[in-house]
Amino acid sequence: MATSYNQLVLLGDSLIERAAFLEDGYSLQSALQMYCSRRLDVINRGFSGWNTKHAVDYLPQIFPAPTAASPRIEYLVILLGANDAARLDHPSNRQGITLQEYEANLAHIINHEHIRAHDPRILLVTPPPLDEMGLALTDFANGNGEVTRYARLSAKFSQTVRDVASKAQSEGRDVRLLDLQKDIMSEALRLTPTQADAPLLGYPGGDRGALQTLLPDGLHMNTDSYKILYGLIENNMEPWPEYPKGFVYPDWWTLVYGKTKDQIMAEKETSS
Repeated sequence: MATSYNQLVLLGDSLIERAAFLEDGYSLQSALQMYCSRRLDVINRGFSGWNTKHAVDYLPQIFPAPTAASPRIEYLVILLGANDAARLDHPSNRQGITLQEYEANLAHIINHEHIRAHDPRILLVTPPPLDEMGLALTDFANGNGEVTRYARLSAKFSQTVRDVASKAQSEGRDVRLLDLQKDIMSEALRLTPTQADAPLLGYPGGDRGALQTLLPDGLHMNTDSYKILYGLIENNMEPWPEYPKGFVYPDWWTLVYGKTKDQIMAEKETSS
């Protein structure tokens, strides 16, 4: 195998698994890898259908204890909760858990000894808003007699992420909150003319508005939503040093001339 670079790891459910997919000429994972080119490997650990309990159960296998030879995780992006927020009282529920369990599981993940050993910057992402009206159409088409998730319940899970991030920050941890729920909803509201007293977009009795585009099936994100997530991730990473500093292996100019291209160009300008 090739020698590994240090890593940016994406951990989550289908929303992360689909980050590797190419849709309308865009892939979140590819965009991140391009941004991290020659500096970090972008690793996708997204598992469709998983909730935080599944992640906790398999965490030691996904993140084994680091060794002197293993790459360091510099950034860990965690997006879990869309499945945790499935209705507990739904006849087909196999994913939903309580808010208390969800909070405990998130705390367990970010505090696990194998994670802390890497001392990564943790980017904790709120689940996107739920378009309950759109999801109802999807659920009914899939043979469910009732909607599997409620928008108001999903919003509570997003708030729990905010609470977990705030607590970790108060303890001195390098944890950043990426409020995807807020930013996607803000974009939907920007694109949708609404009345001040209207129900929130995607809530029963209201309008789907631009959520119909941003969350095509009511739950999963489209390209524009992934671009919002990309912006949140990039904005919470440390700026790269000036090219080509920070490359794991030297750039071509340094290999051939022993100097960077900028240094050579500067010397030419000085001598002319």
